[in-house]
Amino acid sequence: MMVTKKFQDLTLSALGMGTMRLPVFGKDDARIDEDRASEMVSYAIKQGINYFDTAWGYHSGNSETVMGRILSQYPRDSFYLATKFPGYDLSNMGKVEEIFEKQLKKCQMEYFDFYLFHNVCEMNIDAYLDGKYGIFDYLMKQKENGRIRHLGFSIHGNMDVMRRFLDAYGEYMEFCQIQLNYIDWSFQDAKAKVDLLNERQIPIWVMEPLRGGKLADLPEPAAQRVKALRPDGGIPEMAFRFLQAVPGVTMVLSGMSDYEQLKDNIKTFETDSPLSAEEMEKLLAVADGMLNGVLACTACHYCVSHCPKGLDIPALLKLYNEHSFTGGGFIAPMALKAVPEEKHPSACIACRSCEAVCPQQLKISEAMKDFAAKLSQNDDK
Repeated sequence: MMVTKKFQDLTLSALGMGTMRLPVFGKDDARIDEDRASEMVSYAIKQGINYFDTAWGYHSGNSETVMGRILSQYPRDSFYLATKFPGYDLSNMGKVEEIFEKQLKKCQMEYFDFYLFHNVCEMNIDAYLDGKYGIFDYLMKQKENGRIRHLGFSIHGNMDVMRRFLDAYGEYMEFCQIQLNYIDWSFQDAKAKVDLLNERQIPIWVMEPLRGGKLADLPEPAAQRVKALRPDGGIPEMAFRFLQAVPGVTMVLSGMSDYEQLKDNIKTFETDSPLSAEEMEKLLAVADGMLNGVLACTACHYCVSHCPKGLDIPALLKLYNEHSFTGGGFIAPMALKAVPEEKHPSACIACRSCEAVCPQQLKISEAMKDFAAKLSQNDDK
């Protein structure tokens, strides 16, 4: 029997099915294998999953359409569907009504159970808070009309961005979706976000519980250390047990792309068996070991006052660490869109004035050169 969580007057499956990584034909992310996806949804529902998460941009815009066709085969009161306003693309900011109406048609729904401001971050926070776009007002109107049952937001931005959004709209936000796992507990300040949300009494939705699969296939000896926590449990299971121990977590979303992942995750969520304090400490020590290759910047800012180009070096190093550890991804490029070109890592002139005053003796100029090169490779793809 699937573990459940109470959310207001609803009973939600503790595990939700994310639909950003549905099975596809070949390696074409836009071509969803709808038959396989339908079989997975059928199995998920039979096993007690009742929460499905999609978005405007998933699978090149096809996830909402496919999930709409699949879920329309089931009674409307047997599942909860979530989707999001695509504010990750600034060109959408003036189109909230047009996009929302299209989403209802694509999903074949008369209302959404859950709806989110998608991906609040450095790049779009100003636009999200700008009343001229009418996003907040429109979504609140749809909530009043019953076309949105519960309104929340997802965030990849830093703590300052999160506080700005909550200061503006926090009293109206019923839940918040964050990237949370035992790597990002410290690496992306997830612990601070959890603390803030708990302080505001906003239930937590989890995305990237396995960090895109990275925590399901660990390198040695990290794998051995995680396995030793509970020899009878699997490595991915420990990541989920970690989340079961985090206060405030209501929903854990996993983007499962095949049957085996789905079955394994459902089996894990048949029990609520959170890690003990000692197990948490050991797992976070494993995470620290996996992060050994990142630059240990303490954000003392001595470097900033000595940089002739005025670069925010601690902020750039934090993004560099994220980009390097993840092996690319969208977070660093997205954050840099909010930074003037002359303040990008490519602006570094390798004068090493920063290195002369760095207490950690970091090779900052080499990191900036490598970061610029990595970003350039992203642009060329």
